[in-house]
Amino acid sequence: MTMPPVAAVMFVDNLNRMSAFYQGVAGMTAVHADSEHVVLEAAGFQLIVHAIPEAYASKTSAYPLREDGCIKLCLPVASIDAARAMAVGLGGELWPPEREWEARGVRVCDGRDPEGNVFQLRQNAV
Repeated sequence: MTMPPVAAVMFVDNLNRMSAFYQGVAGMTAVHADSEHVVLEAAGFQLIVHAIPEAYASKTSAYPLREDGCIKLCLPVASIDAARAMAVGLGGELWPPEREWEARGVRVCDGRDPEGNVFQLRQNAV
């Protein structure tokens, strides 16, 4: 019997905006969607974007940068440069090129999504 894919659940205020952000920036594909959650997949990993119930959702549109979170999503991309341009159009951002680094054959850059969560994108170094 095969094991289910590795996954993480992200609880969000705006389901449509956040799932569109990760689809666009990280090239993830929606494999399931309903009114409560969207399951995105890339490279054998699933990100389950789950709507926070309306009664508990934040009423703000200006989210603080959440740099002190215990977990950071690290997602593979073909091009950090292309993802940087896409992120801005989808309400987030990647840090500028001077804040990138390379380690173990991987080029790395952090950024923030539309709700302030810090994430990391990784591409193969050339």
